[in-house]
Amino acid sequence: MNRACATWLLLSESLRCGVPAMLLYVVQSQGSSPGRQGFAMSVDAHGAMQGSIGGGIMEHKLVQLARECLVQPSPVSSLHRQIHNKKAPQDQSGMICSGEQTVLLYPVRQTDATAIQQLLSALQHEQTGTLTLTSGGIFFEVSKQPAQDYLFRPEPADAWLYQEKIGHKYQLHLIGGGHCALALSRLLQSLDFRVHLYEDRPQLNTFLENSFVHDKTTVANYTDLQELIPEGVDQYVVIMTVGYRTDDIAVRALLNKKLRFLGLLGSQKKIEKMLADYQAAGIPPEQLQRLHAPVGVPINSQTPEEIAISIAAQLIAVKNMK
Repeated sequence: MNRACATWLLLSESLRCGVPAMLLYVVQSQGSSPGRQGFAMSVDAHGAMQGSIGGGIMEHKLVQLARECLVQPSPVSSLHRQIHNKKAPQDQSGMICSGEQTVLLYPVRQTDATAIQQLLSALQHEQTGTLTLTSGGIFFEVSKQPAQDYLFRPEPADAWLYQEKIGHKYQLHLIGGGHCALALSRLLQSLDFRVHLYEDRPQLNTFLENSFVHDKTTVANYTDLQELIPEGVDQYVVIMTVGYRTDDIAVRALLNKKLRFLGLLGSQKKIEKMLADYQAAGIPPEQLQRLHAPVGVPINSQTPEEIAISIAAQLIAVKNMK
């Protein structure tokens, strides 16, 4: 069970059993804050906890505060600014990693039970939706897509609003279903990517065995990718087909698309030849500069598993780049 499911499941079980429980949610973050926007945890009056809002002394302090609130007759929600700098004149978190975050402490109510259950169901069934947190309650709309991944309006203080897109925020398209794709798919299970796998050999054993991706598509020709893969800032592509010819077809189909990331697996020699061919064909340099080739961070990776780690690291670096 992933961390998000575990956090909400504890709240659901607490409501079902009549145990007071608190949702702690990072509604805003800046800089190198250890707790990022969207981090969440749950705490109940019996001491059970799930999730994290960044760890360290800050988390310990806010968990203690949550428990103290839960013994009150009518606990109310509150927002807590946490500045990770001991020289800050106020709102010090006790940590020195710089940055800051705002954490919501929200005591769940029986009226939130339906929304929490709907959210749990969406997470468990890989659905998307919109989570809304207000002082008046928790709300969830399945399949509704907010205009942005996160929204926080702190003012007015008695009517603050937080919204978040729930579900996979990033789409990764793996072109080619071989051993490296299988290893990368396995590794990405715990990351926030919805993984689509494409292959032109429907009977390939590693394609058939890959149970870690969310979607599989068999293509007649990799030129079809031009129509199958949409553009967008949340679209990532890694090309790792069986050989030079099919890699070339896939690259040419996608090179002029506006993608957040386009990577190509291959040896340095193969990449150099491919880029030389493209330059000779008159493909604009600005298009070629968008191609991450060879894909992955340079860690001298050898096995499919090591290659998968190097690619995953690069995907994370690009995803988190401001």
